[in-house]
Formats: sequence, structure tokens, C-alpha cells
Amino acid sequence: MRHGKVHRKLNRTAEHRKAMFANMCAALIKHEQIVTTLPKAKELRPIVEKLVTLGKKGTLAARRQAISEMRDVDQVKKLFDVLAPRYKERQGGYTRIIKAGFRYGDNAAMAVIEFVDRDIEAKGKDSGQIEEAEAA
Repeated sequence: MRHGKVHRKLNRTAEHRKAMFANMCAALIKHEQIVTTLPKAKELRPIVEKLVTLGKKGTLAARRQAISEMRDVDQVKKLFDVLAPRYKERQGGYTRIIKAGFRYGDNAAMAVIEFVDRDIEAKGKDSGQIEEAEAA
């Protein structure tokens, strides 16, 4: 029976998977667009969407939950201060996955995962530079 077998294992241990998705969430929030394999993008999407929903709540408990999930305080700050207000009227569906062909080395299916209505200038900036740009 297949009870409770929902997510892909991606040939990784549970600890490696959890750390990988924490890092990918932080990178996606920082750059607002990342390129990864299609199965990883499909597994990352619900994690990020739940983090944005936590950001929309805006409470201290939600912030602490996001920090424990993502382990990057600077990106949690961006999530709560920049992304959550951007999506406050949207009822879910904060990310999109676009297929991007196949990787040269191993022919793995690649995909771009990005935020809907993303800030194109945010790619490659850290949160300190974004705050300076908003202040100007």
C-alpha cells in the first residue's frame, strides 16, 4: 500500500533533502528566479508557497516558523517585508514553473521556477541592496 508516500525522495537522505530545499528556498527568495531540475522545482513549489503564506500572516510565530524552515534570517526578512505585501491580495499561486529543455551533461529535464510578478532587478542582489534601492 502507498499510504503517506507523497513526495519524491530525489536519491537523497531526509537530512540532505531538507537542507537542499532550505537552501533552494533562500535562493529563490533572494533572486526571485532559479534554474533547477524539473522534479526539484515541482517539489520546491509547495514549500515556497507555504512560506509566502506564512509571510502574509506576518506574526512573530510565523516568522519563527519560516526561520526554522529556511535557516536564513536575511531572506526571511525579505519574505516578510517585500514579498508578503506584494502578494497580499493573491489567494495562492505565487510561483510558476517553466520548462527549460534538457541539461547537456546528463539530459536531465531542467526548469525555471520564479515568482509571479517578480522584480526583474532583484536577480543577483542581496536584501541590503534592495532596501537601499527602495529608500532611494
